[in-house]
Amino acid sequence: MAAEPTDLDDLRARAQRWLDDDPDPASRDELRAVLDRLPDSAPDLADRFAGPLTFGTAGLRGPLRAGPNGMNLAVVTQAAAGLVGWLAAEGATGPLVIGYDARRGSKEFAERTAEVATGAGRPALLLPRPLPTPVLAYAVRHLDAAAGVMVTASHNPPEDNGYKVYLGAQLGGATGAGAQIVPPADRGIEAAIRAVGPLAEVPLGPAGQVLGDDLTVAYVRQAAEVIGPDGPRRLKVAYTPLHGVGAAVLTAAFTRAGFGVPGVVPDQAEPDGTFPTVSFPNPEEPGAVDRLVALAESTGADLAIANDPDADRCAVAVRDPGTGAWRMLRGDEVGALLADHLMRRGVRGLYATTIVSSSLLRAMCAARDLPYDETLTGFKWIVRAGDGTDPLVFGYEEALGYCVAPDHVRDKDGITAALTVAELAAGLKAEGRTLTDRLDELAAEFGVHHTDQYAVRVTDLGLIADAMARIRAATPTALLGAPVTSAQDLLPGADVVILRTATARVVIRPSGTEPKLKAYLEVVEPVVDGDVAAARGRAVTSVAALRAEVATALAL
Repeated sequence: MAAEPTDLDDLRARAQRWLDDDPDPASRDELRAVLDRLPDSAPDLADRFAGPLTFGTAGLRGPLRAGPNGMNLAVVTQAAAGLVGWLAAEGATGPLVIGYDARRGSKEFAERTAEVATGAGRPALLLPRPLPTPVLAYAVRHLDAAAGVMVTASHNPPEDNGYKVYLGAQLGGATGAGAQIVPPADRGIEAAIRAVGPLAEVPLGPAGQVLGDDLTVAYVRQAAEVIGPDGPRRLKVAYTPLHGVGAAVLTAAFTRAGFGVPGVVPDQAEPDGTFPTVSFPNPEEPGAVDRLVALAESTGADLAIANDPDADRCAVAVRDPGTGAWRMLRGDEVGALLADHLMRRGVRGLYATTIVSSSLLRAMCAARDLPYDETLTGFKWIVRAGDGTDPLVFGYEEALGYCVAPDHVRDKDGITAALTVAELAAGLKAEGRTLTDRLDELAAEFGVHHTDQYAVRVTDLGLIADAMARIRAATPTALLGAPVTSAQDLLPGADVVILRTATARVVIRPSGTEPKLKAYLEVVEPVVDGDVAAARGRAVTSVAALRAEVATALAL
């Protein structure tokens, strides 16, 4: 439907006010071109001015475009001014450390953030080049910074960028030092951003201090120390950074830890924010790791590893012993393998995951007398798990995020996760076994915990709200022919519905980073007479049926 004349007049007026304050000539030209196409461009203009980007999971994330509802120099200037103003109001001392990936606009946004910080009288430290998010998270603690900013959209589409905020020890506290922000900090920063006046009045200082390679060297040194010094190292690894920034740091960490240099997918090795060989730069998406699997197959690799573009996530592929084909391990499988490996190494302390991850970790901790906690989705919550009695030693989420060394990086870290997976795989290889053998052992001990997802990507976010309303209004009373024994609605604290039967679980929630509605599915199938394969087959069949039931209930 075309916009009414009065709506167009209002849009034009708002766009003109934005143009008058936008510091970027390219963005101004872009917005003028949209105005020149009115009234045909009215839907586009309305979307750009539907509202400002707001702080979500850990900061801002959105499409690169002019206007308040996009990532651009004006939005970043306002966000930086709000952040440094809030830090000052909270009494935080020390520098602001800033990192960035190789996406379009990342370096420029990082440099503008540094100029805003120095203009406000706060030292700004810029990472020396595009680097992984875990290096920035490490830097916040290592440099005793007041806070950190990472300019990245992680695994989002190429047209997106984002702005993640980490707090130092002064404001983050013991568990939140070097961790992503949580309430009330996010609300305080958001309010400070909205209070920023005209951008022309935001003072800009020098570009800040560009750090040397010492920081990255320190990160790599400590990353290599995450694994044991004397274990087997004979392992052939195929690797892809998916056009992201992980290759140089991961290769350096593997080399320092004593592993051979991984083979890297050649046409995905260099950072490239256009992601030319993948339709979606997320290792979970179909087809994203096809080149990695081909490399692993052609080189006879023992293990295939992918990082997402900012290298905070880690995906693992193995050869299936039954079919000989390569398959991606689910995040829950890798999480269980890493936790079990740390437990076997004698690492005691709190093990944590989220409400949408497998319940296997809970069972493992109960059987091994280890403390366990479960949080809302997101590493900002995982690293703050527990009541403070036991130190966190491991956390993971099913979306390929793992924290194997919270005292090194208090966030998900795809580099140290890859190292730890390699340590485990090399040790098993020395015994003539594989990661799949260890998964079978866990299944035999605890039952098959088979997980999957039903996810729907939308262009209209109202469809997600409608689906959540439907599931609340007509909550299923049975799943897979068994009664629902528990139906939890986590509102108002979180937009999450959890359904459980004696052997199944469904967790439904909107994604925090993408326009998706997600349902996380789990079926627990006991292993009878040691036949793991049969139990897996039953579990796969049950989860497929569960997915169909959930899809019908959500009606999307």
